[in-house]
Amino acid sequence: DIREACRAVVEFSKMTDKAGNRIVKGAELLDKKSLSSVNDQTGEGLTAILTEAKGNSPEELAEHIAAITKLLEKYDLAVPANFTDKEEEYSKYWAIRSGIFPSVGGTRPLGTSCLIEDVAFHIEDLPDAVADLQDLMEKHGYHDACIYGHSLEGNFHFIINQAFDTEKEIQRYENLMNDVIALVVDKYDGSLKAEHGTGRNMAPFVEYEWGEEAFEVMKSVKKLFDPKNLMNPGVIFNEDSKCHLKNLKSLPVIELKNGKTGHKADKCIECGFCEINCLSSGFTLSARQRIVSQREITRLRKSGEDPKRLAELEKEYIYQGEQTCAVDGLCATSCPMGIDTGYLTHDIREAKTPKGSFAYKIGDFSANHFAGIKSGLRPLLGVANGAHSILGTKAMTAIGKGLHKVGMPLWTASLPKSFKLNASKIANYSSERKVVYFPSCINQTMGVSKNAPEKTPLVNKMVSLLNKADYEIVFPRNMDKMCCGTIWESKGMYDIADRKTAELEDALWEASEYGKYPVLCDQSPCTKRMKEKIKRMKIYEPAEFIYDFLRDKLIFEKTDKPVALHITCSMTKMGLANKIIELAKLCSTDVLVPAEVGCCGFAGDRGFTYPEVNAYALRKLRPQIESKNIKVGYSNSRTCEIGLETNSGIPYMSIVYLVDEVTRSI
Repeated sequence: DIREACRAVVEFSKMTDKAGNRIVKGAELLDKKSLSSVNDQTGEGLTAILTEAKGNSPEELAEHIAAITKLLEKYDLAVPANFTDKEEEYSKYWAIRSGIFPSVGGTRPLGTSCLIEDVAFHIEDLPDAVADLQDLMEKHGYHDACIYGHSLEGNFHFIINQAFDTEKEIQRYENLMNDVIALVVDKYDGSLKAEHGTGRNMAPFVEYEWGEEAFEVMKSVKKLFDPKNLMNPGVIFNEDSKCHLKNLKSLPVIELKNGKTGHKADKCIECGFCEINCLSSGFTLSARQRIVSQREITRLRKSGEDPKRLAELEKEYIYQGEQTCAVDGLCATSCPMGIDTGYLTHDIREAKTPKGSFAYKIGDFSANHFAGIKSGLRPLLGVANGAHSILGTKAMTAIGKGLHKVGMPLWTASLPKSFKLNASKIANYSSERKVVYFPSCINQTMGVSKNAPEKTPLVNKMVSLLNKADYEIVFPRNMDKMCCGTIWESKGMYDIADRKTAELEDALWEASEYGKYPVLCDQSPCTKRMKEKIKRMKIYEPAEFIYDFLRDKLIFEKTDKPVALHITCSMTKMGLANKIIELAKLCSTDVLVPAEVGCCGFAGDRGFTYPEVNAYALRKLRPQIESKNIKVGYSNSRTCEIGLETNSGIPYMSIVYLVDEVTRSI
């Protein structure tokens, strides 16, 4: 139990080497709630201690571990002590520890706030003090409270889930805090703050802990540096003994205009872990700020207290929150709860386009006449490309910017030529090896850009590479009518998206002879949706298929030319980033994966309508490209490649082109 775990920590603190240095360098305590937040099958009442030992040599480290293990023999361990020196293993343990706060917060009841405090006790008092703290949580009904922290320093955090929607709940919280103060200050002579700042929650108790004389000295120091009390007023020094019970922030369950609730975003505790992977963070709103904004909009709608502010928030959110969200989902990769704010944006778009609306009818019409829509797009691309050839890049860019100002999609010099697939002309190779190849609708419509070093359209190049590896191509029927549904999903038209996916699945099922042959799609975002929605067949994206099936069927002759490689957000979310990197390294001796370049921000069609998002996301790309004098880049999404080319100054093409360039048949 937690008392026994703390007794072990007390003994750890006394273990020293010959020089008098502590053998145990770190001991992180995780109570039962901490463990259950990362593993639902943890035994009842267990406490874990994540222990770190170091040594000046492997032999000394082994001695230290042996001493720690020997000491633990007297304790009744539920799991035997196990040490590792493998970074891939211990880094996972530390990742669990660092993610405790958001993970615990993510399991809270919806509508409650996740509060964290840190206190410290003298090391010899740990067993009784921490057990008493745990008892306090039970006494006040905080049965899901969590205690964890740097136990070797007597430094503990406790997390509680608190509602502030009734006076009864606020009173319960006040009673708990009063008892915590008495326990820490009076009974154990501990510290109300262990390592973090005082904060408004502890401000009323600073004088009680330190005494009037010390309190006045601290106030006078504050006044010397901040005579006008501009910095954090009322956060450390506050005359109001109830300030921690006022101006309380609620976390309401998000409800959209159409009444839809049940969003995974409700689990967000606003920790901000997502922001490192949010491409719009610092430009408009981050993923966290989108959730916070929707909570406030929901609160104002329900309370009716400030209609003017509500109207302002709703108006500003359209651009700041919805239109500039790339819905790439990378925010979920660093969120301990796996919250993908893109799904919230999809739901907001769904609320804006209900069935029967004009926008929905357009979406439905385009789905039912998809082949015709694509046929109409090709002449437009042809006209744009022809005008580009006649007028030149400078004039076309000026015209494109002018038209964009009046609401037209932005033309750039990276816009591809038109392309129409003629399957019967290119699918004429026979082999025992077969693969079903579904060219994405974008690659059935768009060819290469004007500046591309290779003039062969991707579909033809893919077929050529597959034939080189002795694969026969099977195209599904009615390809020109087919789509994975991503277009409609991104607009919040879920039922149309699922209908298109179902149509595609039936065609692929038939073409694959009911799952006999693998299925290949040449666009990574499309492949991601297909993998998520179609489970009857094994579906691959280009780099994955080449890496898994073609490596041993082709001879690779590396080029020395430096190349840039862009990892699409869909590749990252599918867990395939390493495969495309390894594939590129099979092709070139000099591969650059630009630092701090995540999602490109093109987001399907957003790069045409909101190119500023694309430019912001790729603001750190061009300097890295130019510093290495790279002339061509590779990826595996045609729309992403348009934005990459626009913002890097070099052509970007599918990784398929690079593989085809450096390989020959066995």
